Amino acid sequence: MSDALERLKALGSKLDVKLNEKKKKPVRPKQPSLIENDESSDVAVTVAQKPVSKPVKEQGAAADLPQPSATDEKREEAAVHEEKSGEARRLGQILLHHLGIDSRTEPVRAQNLNRLAELFLQLEINKKVQKIEELFIYKAMNISGIGLKEEDFGEIREGKYVQVIAITYEPDKNGKKKAKNISLGYFGKAETLEPARKNQVIEFVLRWRYEKAFQNLEHYRLLLEKVRPKESLF
Repeated sequence: MSDALERLKALGSKLDVKLNEKKKKPVRPKQPSLIENDESSDVAVTVAQKPVSKPVKEQGAAADLPQPSATDEKREEAAVHEEKSGEARRLGQILLHHLGIDSRTEPVRAQNLNRLAELFLQLEINKKVQKIEELFIYKAMNISGIGLKEEDFGEIREGKYVQVIAITYEPDKNGKKKAKNISLGYFGKAETLEPARKNQVIEFVLRWRYEKAFQNLEHYRLLLEKVRPKESLF
């Protein structure tokens, strides 16, 4: 019995020593599991790959639109001017051809018609008269709101509206010719019309009358040829 007790005490002592050694050993940190590592890495990747949002600029902001330079504006104006000049020259040639005028033998008349074509476009008379050669189907032309007589030339009539008025004669129901006024252009109240615009309106009507006077002279010359011998004509 005594030997058995001694062996049990010795075994107990060894167990105590083993337990004390385990208590003294440093505890190793717990290793993260593979599952935990995978989850954390996925989160990191997700955060890294998430695009950084940029502030959205307002659509139509002035800073985003290309601003035309002064040079571009001048080029555009020059192009528009050249296009209008070309159209005016074309219309002038139509008038010369339609009226049978040779610019070499009648330069003054040709210059007058070319300028008339320019004013035809500038005053937008083409909105009412589609074919420029139809300008001369009218018997007379006048201006309302602006004086054209010697005593009131260029004077405006306050409260009146400025219009270019063409006059033609059409038969009424009884077959009698009656004057008919046709507005070829409307330019607002006389007192608010810009001086440059007013001068263009006056010039257009005067140049039309100038050409009409040539046509009337030609008409009377042809009539004289019918009643006089050729050697007596001027």
